[in-house]
Amino acid sequence: MTVPSARDRFAREALRWIPKILTLQDRNRHSPTYGCFDRNYWQYKIIDFPSGMAQEFTYPLALAWACGVEGNAFHGQAALRDWAEAGMVFAARSAHADASCDDYFPYEKAGGAAAFSLLACAESYKLLGLQNCEVLQFFERRANWLAHHNESGQLTNHQALIVRCFDCVGDLLGSDQWAKARQQRLDRVLAWQNAEGWFQEYEGCDPGYHTLTISLLAEIYERTPTPGLRDSLARAVALAAEFVHPDGSFGGEYASRNTYNFFPHGFELFGRHDPSALAINDRCLAGIAAGLGPCHADDHIVGHHTWNYLLAWRDFVPERPAKPPRAEGRAHFPNAGLLIDRRGGAELYVALNKGGVFKFFRDGKLVASDTQVSLVLKDRKSRNAVAHLVGDYPHEIEGGRIAVRGEMGWAKQKKMTPFNLIVLRLIMLGGGRFFPDLIRKLLQKLLITGRKPAPFRFEREFVWDDGRLTVHDRVEPTGNGDWKAVRQAGIGCDQTSIYVVMSRTFQAGQMLPWIDLTERVAKLRPGGALEITRSL
Repeated sequence: MTVPSARDRFAREALRWIPKILTLQDRNRHSPTYGCFDRNYWQYKIIDFPSGMAQEFTYPLALAWACGVEGNAFHGQAALRDWAEAGMVFAARSAHADASCDDYFPYEKAGGAAAFSLLACAESYKLLGLQNCEVLQFFERRANWLAHHNESGQLTNHQALIVRCFDCVGDLLGSDQWAKARQQRLDRVLAWQNAEGWFQEYEGCDPGYHTLTISLLAEIYERTPTPGLRDSLARAVALAAEFVHPDGSFGGEYASRNTYNFFPHGFELFGRHDPSALAINDRCLAGIAAGLGPCHADDHIVGHHTWNYLLAWRDFVPERPAKPPRAEGRAHFPNAGLLIDRRGGAELYVALNKGGVFKFFRDGKLVASDTQVSLVLKDRKSRNAVAHLVGDYPHEIEGGRIAVRGEMGWAKQKKMTPFNLIVLRLIMLGGGRFFPDLIRKLLQKLLITGRKPAPFRFEREFVWDDGRLTVHDRVEPTGNGDWKAVRQAGIGCDQTSIYVVMSRTFQAGQMLPWIDLTERVAKLRPGGALEITRSL
C-alpha cells in the first residue's frame, strides 16, 4: 500500500462501524434515555439498568465528526456533535450519586467502565469544543471516584487508562488536584511491567491488551515525557513486534486473555521517537488489507477499536522506515510462558503456560492453530476437560525439541440461569451494593482465574527435523479418569474457556478444520493412552 492509502485504511476500517454505533444510541431528543448507547436497555428493555461502558461510544462519534478523510459523510455534521453531547449528558445523569457506573450487574461500580467512558467523554468534550457545566461537574466527580477506587485483579491497561483520565480532566478543568493519585497509578503501571517488556493482565501476558496499554502510555508520554516512561515504552514496543505474525495477524488463543486485539495508535505516537514502532503498524495494516483483521462488531466492544483506529489516522506518521526482514531463531519469554521459534520461513508461536497451545505459519501463511486436546465427559452432567488453561506446566526446551506436560483442567463454562440472576440481583440490592469489589472478585475467580484439575494427563512434544515440524500428543487417564465417560474428543483452532470481554471474536484463521478424535477414543481400552502425531 502507498503511504496515503495506508493511512486512510485506518479511517475507513473505523468509519464503517459508525452507523452501527448510531443504531445503538437512543437519538430521540424527547426520550428519557436520549443519548444512551445501550440498546438492550432503552430499545429492547431486556435489562433493568444501562451499561456505563456503552457511553464510551461518544468518542468514535466525535472523532468521526472531526475526521477529514475523503468520503467521510459524518465529517462536520452538526447532528453527530449533538448526539455525542447527548451521550455525555446521559452518562452524567445515569451515574450513581458518587459518579460511578455499572457494567454487567447493578451496583457493580465498575472501574473499567467508569474509566473508559470518562476518558471517551472528556476527550470528546475537548475535541467538539463544548460548553456544558453539568458535564464538567460530572467529569470532576467521576475523576474523584476513580482516585479513591481500586478494583480487584491486575489489569494494567485499566491503570494506564485512569492516568489518562486524570490528565484529560485536569487539563479541561485547569486543575492538578489528582496529581498524587495520577503518579500512584503511573508507578503501578511501571511496577506491573515485567522485565520481559509485557504488562500484567490477570494471569499473564496478552499481546492484544498489551497494545492498548502501549496506546495509553504513548498518549501520556506525549503530554509528559519522562525517561522512565520512554524506556518502558521502548521495551513494550520491542515485545509487541515479536507477536506480529508473518501474515499480518496479531495475537490469539495462545495469549493469557485469548484476544486478537490490536490497537495501533500508540505505535504511531511512539513511532515519532522510535521508527521501529511504525513497522508494527505497517505489517498489521497489510494483514487488515488482506482480510485477516478480527471482527470487533459486538455491541459492547465495537467502540474501543473504532476510536483507536481513528486516532491512528489522525496521528499517522508519513515518513515510514522500510519494514525489517523477518527475524530468525528462537525468542523465549519464560516469565510470560511464551516461546517463538522461527526457522527457514516457518514460525511457531507456543504458549508453554497453556499446555502447548500454538499457531504455526509456513511461507507467510497460517498452517495450524491449535488450542490443545478437549474432552467432553458425560456422567450426571456434561463437563469439558481441556489442556489450555493457564498453569505452571513442566516443560523442556532443548535443541530442536520443545515439550510440555501436565494435568488437564475443567473448562469454565458457568452460565447464568434465572435463579442465579435473581440471587445476584437480591445480593446487590441488599448488602452487596456496599461491597461490589468483593462480588467482582468472586466472579473473577469463578469465571476467569484459577483451574480445577480433571482426571487426565497430557504431554505435547514439538520436534524440528530439517525444517519440518512434528507435533506429538499423548493423553491418558489418571485417578478416576475413564475413557468410557468421554462422549466427544477433538482439537480445535479457537477454543477458550475463561470469560474475557474482548475474546472469542471472529478471525479468518479460525476457519481451519476441527480434528475429531471421538472414534479413536471410543476404541481405547481402560488405562490406555490417546496418541496423535502430526507432521506440519
